[in-house]
Amino acid sequence: MAISAAMVKELRERTGLGMMDCKRALTEADGDMEKAIEELRKKSALKAAKKAGRTTANGLLGIHVAADGTRGAIVEINIETDFAAKNEKFIAFVAKVTEQLFESADGDLTALAAGDLNAERETLVQEIGENITIRRGQVVESAAGGISEYMHGDQRRGALVNLGQANAELGRDIAMHVVAINPMVVRSEDVAPDVLAKEREIFASQAAESGKPEEIVVKMVEGRVKKFLSEVSLLDQPFVKDGDTKVGKLVADAGTEVLSFVRYEVGEGIEVEETDFAAEVAAQVAGND
Repeated sequence: MAISAAMVKELRERTGLGMMDCKRALTEADGDMEKAIEELRKKSALKAAKKAGRTTANGLLGIHVAADGTRGAIVEINIETDFAAKNEKFIAFVAKVTEQLFESADGDLTALAAGDLNAERETLVQEIGENITIRRGQVVESAAGGISEYMHGDQRRGALVNLGQANAELGRDIAMHVVAINPMVVRSEDVAPDVLAKEREIFASQAAESGKPEEIVVKMVEGRVKKFLSEVSLLDQPFVKDGDTKVGKLVADAGTEVLSFVRYEVGEGIEVEETDFAAEVAAQVAGND
């Protein structure tokens, strides 16, 4: 069957793949559009699987908050390079994943990623030529309408903050603070016991090396623990826009409270293998001699 330009155009529009790939698929499928789409999806999945082992430490965040502050969603989608993260189709994919998570009934990103979004992801991997992972996402809800968000300009750091009552301006300011300062918890008592025990152990070891009397060492350790807690607890931190005011006072003066926050930063916690490109090229040249 002759494959017309119109058929190739239609297949490109439906799959987003290259002209030659579409023409080849149509030829192999003898002009059957649905069969060609099915074969292209299989090939997309194969190519995506081959790239699946490649580290994706770059990417973008997506955030969506309801106008009434009752629901918010945040996601992280990763890709291999910062350059590819600027691809318009990748940006659109991030927005789509965020929107679908926001609209989902159960806020389960894993289930969404395993459905139609995965097929779209695999196609995008083939188009862009880099591995893409739907890494994580979370939905926050508030009957009081206290959810606010802040996204840094590069779309690599963002946060959702949930206040006890609606206060969009305050919520955005605190979300900005969370993005900039990166607190560990809302209040000091929220620090996990194992984390606190580990810090105390480190401080005790450091203080013991001072050679000071035991009672002094104990006071040194407690002082350092107290300082650690004030540094990692949101409410104890000096507000990023006014260093003379602590976040806790800012919130109390507004007659509300911080119930929770979620902060994402693209690539945090992902180990990236360092590559010595000069050595790699030299090795290839030596191998060709």
